[in-house]
Amino acid sequence: MINEVTAVPVEYTREVKEELKGTVHEATYSVRNYINSSRQLVTNQNVASEEAGRETVEGEGIIKKCNIYLPAGYDEHDTETKYNVLYLLHGVGGDHNEWFYGGVRNIIDNLIANGDIDPLIIVFPNGRSAHDWTDRTFNSEGTNMLGFYYFDYELRHDLIPFIESNYNAYADIKRTSPEAIEYNRMHRAIAGLSMGGMQSLNIILGGYRCDSSVITGTNSSWNNGLDTTVLAPGMEDLFAHVGAFSNAPTSSDGKVLGSSIASSGHRLQLLYITCGDADGVAIGSYAKSIDGLTEAAGDYLSDFYQILMKDEGHDFKVWDHGAYNFSRLSFKSDHEQAKLKVVSMTL
Repeated sequence: MINEVTAVPVEYTREVKEELKGTVHEATYSVRNYINSSRQLVTNQNVASEEAGRETVEGEGIIKKCNIYLPAGYDEHDTETKYNVLYLLHGVGGDHNEWFYGGVRNIIDNLIANGDIDPLIIVFPNGRSAHDWTDRTFNSEGTNMLGFYYFDYELRHDLIPFIESNYNAYADIKRTSPEAIEYNRMHRAIAGLSMGGMQSLNIILGGYRCDSSVITGTNSSWNNGLDTTVLAPGMEDLFAHVGAFSNAPTSSDGKVLGSSIASSGHRLQLLYITCGDADGVAIGSYAKSIDGLTEAAGDYLSDFYQILMKDEGHDFKVWDHGAYNFSRLSFKSDHEQAKLKVVSMTL
């Protein structure tokens, strides 16, 4: 069955024939929603400071880069052929190139070549929505770190419009009728590893933003110099399929995330959370983020996968597994009217 969660087949880690390989290119786009050097949210939208948890100001845009995977046979001139879009987010020390340190390209090529999934577009953003987005250092007081917790505004108002205006996607964010919103979200998926997994939960589902405890004047809950500030509004109106692989310690707990899902007014078709049971970084946050989520989400969650990987740590064995299974489970029409299904297993 396609819906079974399995280990990545060994043959799927190998390269496909040349004519079956997708292509990856780096794209640049303008960002008008980001954190500036004064820790303000620069925005061209009507965002209240109460929602953002900080002062919002107008300002000049910045230019950022992302990587884009296009499946074999993609033709930019063939506007009749449309594609689902998957966004894959990186970790705290990575950038838009990090996913390529693992085997995701070969895995996706093989999934498409073998008919396991429909051809799709994959976007690899840089998840730091900040003026210093190229800074990969871990500094709890840095604006580059703060930018991770404000990526939602860039994603909604800058990156998704760029992708859907320039590539042949099913979804079109410019269409805003209730019917179009529901159609669009079924054709977008998002997942991330480590810090990107936290973003999938806190930013997409609606958990807490964080800032330096030096700025908040509170004690860090995780002893890493970061503490919670305000709830993010969530992006369930844009995404129906969400994945978190080894989600980082600042991930919000399950009751918070489930309550945000329930209050969104949109049914989440797929939530896939995975972690290695020997992961000293994320096993605690994995457990907290699934605890109580199902009950709090109520009727607004369809398929919920909680997958532990035996004896695995904080690395690409888990993350490639997550990308493999999450991409197989996303974009399935049989989620739409289904009652809640919880799959909890150790692989």
